[in-house]
Amino acid sequence: MNQLEPTRATGEARLAAFAPRMGAAYARGRNTDPGPGARHDVSGLSPYIRRRLVLERDAAAAALRAHGPQQAGKFIEELIWRGYFKGWLEHRPQVWASYRDGLRADLDALETNRPLQHAVARAEAGQTGLACFDAWAVELVDNGHLHNHARMWFASIWIFTLGLPWRVGADFFMRHLLDGDPASNTLGWRWVAGLHTRGKPYAAQADNITRFTNGRFAPRAGDLATDVIGLHDLEPGGLPPVLSPRSPRAPDPALPSVLLLTEEDCRPEDFAPHALDLRGVLTLHGSHLRSPRAVAKAVSRFGDGALADAAARLGRPGGRLSAGRPADLARHAARLGACQIVTPYVPRGPVQDWLDAADPALTAAGITLAEWQRDWDRLIWPHCTAGFFKIKRAIPDILHRAGLDQP
Repeated sequence: MNQLEPTRATGEARLAAFAPRMGAAYARGRNTDPGPGARHDVSGLSPYIRRRLVLERDAAAAALRAHGPQQAGKFIEELIWRGYFKGWLEHRPQVWASYRDGLRADLDALETNRPLQHAVARAEAGQTGLACFDAWAVELVDNGHLHNHARMWFASIWIFTLGLPWRVGADFFMRHLLDGDPASNTLGWRWVAGLHTRGKPYAAQADNITRFTNGRFAPRAGDLATDVIGLHDLEPGGLPPVLSPRSPRAPDPALPSVLLLTEEDCRPEDFAPHALDLRGVLTLHGSHLRSPRAVAKAVSRFGDGALADAAARLGRPGGRLSAGRPADLARHAARLGACQIVTPYVPRGPVQDWLDAADPALTAAGITLAEWQRDWDRLIWPHCTAGFFKIKRAIPDILHRAGLDQP
């Protein structure tokens, strides 16, 4: 496995290197997966954007500078997809809770169902006998990455051809993907399963796989499920209602504060943290929160490195806090003499669950949690209450309000 350097400097260098291909080359080649080491039309930026070592806004600006709005349109649209999924989940936090609780139930069921347990183990080890699927499983474990099109094929085969629980497959991704994101991963698997766009599952097709792998794989039509029925019947009653995203408490610069760094945003310098009465910095190491099962060492290593890089850029010594007992957060903040913890916004997912669990101890200690929220999210999330086409229509306005349509 090639070791990626989890730093802002490396991410921005990769951004600059890929900028010449963010136009027609990306639009033409982004769906083709020629295999590891041969992917020249996809950016490889996702582990950096996931942790905001590289910002979506900066990536969009680079594309527009290099190619203009028309040729850069597809690249920018894919950036907006990331914000759409995050915003959609902020509007429907019940969907995250359903995934989280359902996964625990699915994993409990595996313990008592030996045939299913063995089937999952074979799929995760790349031992199903289906060449394309097995290669993707091995690549995921070995490299911490899969091409986006391969992720869709893999999820479809997992659900409809192999008949395995979709949440367990989503968890397999979260345990191994360097860019594993609670919103994109959960909602991507739901989309394939026909739960996100209800009644419209994604069916992996043999000719599509052959075409878009340049013949690297050529499954026979009979290898894949053809009678694909979405799983929407498993969630009767339709989607949960749209809620207003939570409003974070704004930091009070006068309060003695601790800066908390999480993998959700490793660019704290953008928010001028030195304007705070800063008593210390804590890096929250929480890669293990992704799953009840063991998370890949490469995922933890990349996350730990990103946090170390963020702390180093601040020029202040930081304390390391492993996300174990949530009450430990209050204890560490109190020991530093702080009555306010400030962090870049933490969206729905396991880190936010951990912070929710820490809230009673923080309240008891008289410590408030305040968050900075990025303008990019504020611009995108109000459009994320329905399907993607709603936000797609709003992209020109979003770019205008972000100041990205200026010459």
